[in-house]
Amino acid sequence: MKTKKILALALGAVCVFGMLAGCGKQETGTVSTDGSTSMEKVIGSLKETFEAENEGITVTYNPTGSGTGITAVAEGRCDIGLSSRDLKDEEKAKGLEGTVIAYDGIAIIVNPENTVDDLTIEDIAKIYTGEIKNWKEVGGKDAEIVLIGREAGSGTRDGFESITGTKDQCKLKQELTSTGDVITTVAGNPAAIGYASLASVKDSVKALKVGGVTPSETTIKDGSYKVQRNFVLVTKTEGKLSDAAQKFFDYITSSDASELIRKAGAVPVK
Repeated sequence: MKTKKILALALGAVCVFGMLAGCGKQETGTVSTDGSTSMEKVIGSLKETFEAENEGITVTYNPTGSGTGITAVAEGRCDIGLSSRDLKDEEKAKGLEGTVIAYDGIAIIVNPENTVDDLTIEDIAKIYTGEIKNWKEVGGKDAEIVLIGREAGSGTRDGFESITGTKDQCKLKQELTSTGDVITTVAGNPAAIGYASLASVKDSVKALKVGGVTPSETTIKDGSYKVQRNFVLVTKTEGKLSDAAQKFFDYITSSDASELIRKAGAVPVK
């Protein structure tokens, strides 16, 4: 009888220890991300898989634009910022650091009815600064070019203007606040031109060649497609992420995330 009691107590202790150990292994909490609308597909895919493998953790995504996401990290309003451009020196000076997780091509998009298929970076710069005003000047139909772009603070706009050398010179007809809005607007106007993350481009628009090179994973990775930028995770240099946020950060910067990033339309670093 005494032996049975001892055995029962021992088994009970083992069960309690096992439950405690199990609890210790599962992280719980919420990870908040904020920033680039261009990174929506990438972060959405990574978030979905991560949450499925870590049931106690919820990841939120607030698509506010790169500049707003960077500010949110600096002000402590989110765990991880998402930026589709590299950090500027003044942002690094505020105690922020960037980690590149993928490369993304910026597609130059037109309406599918547009007969133009290829532009040089010089052509694109002249179009956006107003030097070239009509599609017939670059081999298209006789129609005034309608310039569509992103709002100030957008990582896509910053990347586009840096690459084309058009910073603060673009004569935009419309400044829109999301990648989706740019695509929808260009899709609805045969004379329009815009720029958008390649990962977000749909069949409703046509992505142009630039300097004879089609935007694709291969041409982005080998550098032959010149209109490209980085997808960056923004965190504070000092200070520690929560356990849940650190686990998410470690996952999305690991080689395990590469295939998901690729399927989302971007080119993984690893």
